[in-house]
Amino acid sequence: MSDILKSVNSLHLEDLGNEIHPSIFDTNEEYQMLIVRLPIINKELTFTSIGFIITDDSSFFYDKSKHEFQKLDSRFEAPHKILNTLVDKLLKSFENYRDSISNIEETLYENKSTDSFMNEWLGLKRDILRIERILIHTTATISDVIESYKEADNFPINNYADLHEHLDRTLRSATLQFSKLDYLYNFYSARTNEKMNHLIYTLTIISAIFLPLNLLVGFFGMNTSGLPFTSGATGTFSVIGLILIISVTTTLIINFIRKKN
Repeated sequence: MSDILKSVNSLHLEDLGNEIHPSIFDTNEEYQMLIVRLPIINKELTFTSIGFIITDDSSFFYDKSKHEFQKLDSRFEAPHKILNTLVDKLLKSFENYRDSISNIEETLYENKSTDSFMNEWLGLKRDILRIERILIHTTATISDVIESYKEADNFPINNYADLHEHLDRTLRSATLQFSKLDYLYNFYSARTNEKMNHLIYTLTIISAIFLPLNLLVGFFGMNTSGLPFTSGATGTFSVIGLILIISVTTTLIINFIRKKN
């Protein structure tokens, strides 16, 4: 493997060893360098960049931990097999995001408690945005590979086309789920605003009822002479009756205005 290591450009070696290098397909006269960056969905979202060197008759996988190349069994089939395994896992594990978004949707529709909505929404939004951004470059890179090798002997174009289709399907699903999250946020905001408006309306009704009562209580609470109902024995009951009349009148007026609107 030392021969291939010597023939690879030093800048390409740096790219192959870079853990966060984006997907790229670079060609020159001696070899082609393929780096594929993919999401890994387990308990947490991570990413991996896998590097290959493809020559006229063979291909090599770059082992980052050992900083060395491993010769593969075939020029095209072996890289496809490695990538296809990871893409299949990605396609299946992405279902977890769809399930999580569906659960949030059901919770909103059933009007259940949504105290954790924003935390869940932000986490899903961040992950799916990162997946979408990575897959845009990865899908384009696989397209470049297919375009470059489609006339080559023994190139399994159907296998790579299937790999591209799986990546594109995951990308489209990520875009769809991203749009769905925006819709759910708008729905959540509308429902929250509706609750807030109802609360403000209720407080306004209560204020409208008690405002004249406060005025009346303030008036009779003045420490001045000549106030009504101070000379009779039934003054307190008269004030209470006046308060009830004002309360009932205010309530009737508010209901009348509500019905008219």
